[in-house]
Amino acid sequence: GAYAQGNGARIMVLATYAMGYNVAFGYTGLLSLGHAMFFAAGMYGLGIPMYHFAWPAEAAFVVALACGAGLGLGVALLALRTIGVGFMIVTLMFAQATYLCILYFAGWTRGDEGFVLPQSARTLFGLPLSDPDIRYLAAWALFSVTLCLTLWLATRPFGRVLVAIRENEDRAALLGYRTWARKVAAVTLSATISAAAGAGYALLFGNTGSTFATVQYSILPLLWVLLGGAGTVIGPLIGTAFMFYLIDWASDVTTAYMALAGAVLVALTLFAPGGIA
Repeated sequence: GAYAQGNGARIMVLATYAMGYNVAFGYTGLLSLGHAMFFAAGMYGLGIPMYHFAWPAEAAFVVALACGAGLGLGVALLALRTIGVGFMIVTLMFAQATYLCILYFAGWTRGDEGFVLPQSARTLFGLPLSDPDIRYLAAWALFSVTLCLTLWLATRPFGRVLVAIRENEDRAALLGYRTWARKVAAVTLSATISAAAGAGYALLFGNTGSTFATVQYSILPLLWVLLGGAGTVIGPLIGTAFMFYLIDWASDVTTAYMALAGAVLVALTLFAPGGIA
């Protein structure tokens, strides 16, 4: 059905975002509270060229990836001068600054109101993404590429070093690995994947708004990854789908659906601390 199909496409795009977050948090142990800025960078990196300059989606998507990678590299070079709670706070500050920039440059971003990409512009290689079937397959393609990339990363020496840094950075450095450079690369890659998810969301659903740059969208990928299983390949998908359908089901049962969802999340944290996967 159309409703389930739309939900499936949305879950796969958001799971792509969670997989990007998982690279930094699950594999490298970097707890960020500012990943919404990368999601928004991809969203506006694609949306602004398409909305204001009528760029084709293919070129705008490349711009979105560049925006995410550039912002990720800049933030990594500065934020990784701190560790632990300091890193969390610095990423949160950068995310808030990004959100305020979106509001300040309302002439380009339309501020709180945001903008909608016209259906006629939302085509990829000649395929109309407003068509539910094509939109679903496009979301599946984005998710599948990211999943394969994450699987490849987890089995390569680079990914193994990231796990070593997460477990014991001092020992990894003692073995001769340049841990700071690896962490910069991990944050940049994480930001690029998150930007791809933001661009995919804007392109597939036509919605671009400042809401996606708020703290809420930095907390959500953390929840998804923790629920599904941090540092696992399939965990982000499981966590995203579980959270999505939990809220969807709970909202049918009661108006206080977040209280019910919260109780389930607390139970999962207590009895499955390693995640569902």
